[in-house]
Amino acid sequence: MSDTAINLRDKLARFSDHWSPRVVAEMNDYQFKLAKVQGEFIWHAHADTDEVFIVLDGEMTLEFRDKAVPLAAGEMYVVPKGVEHRPVAPQECCIMLVEPRGVVNTGDAGGTYTARNDVWV
Repeated sequence: MSDTAINLRDKLARFSDHWSPRVVAEMNDYQFKLAKVQGEFIWHAHADTDEVFIVLDGEMTLEFRDKAVPLAAGEMYVVPKGVEHRPVAPQECCIMLVEPRGVVNTGDAGGTYTARNDVWV
């Protein structure tokens, strides 16, 4: 156990690329990941797990095939497992994701936006 707190602002300042989550902590089999997002991500789903989006700074929208859920700083949303979704952020938005270790950010879609899920910051 560390003797110091994890400073999320400090961790976010260490990288600038979008759609590439960085692990900041683990609890049991779950990882806490920071990411900077901007633009439109790809449509995808996670067949085996829910996905938690927590907005730290900025605004984004989680688009679903039948609705859209806007999120602002201080808000969170849980996408149920198996539900197709697409995160969208017109301006840069800083988020925290909470998901089981090993979950790929692009879910079932793969492709060029696929980030390594073991990158620590």
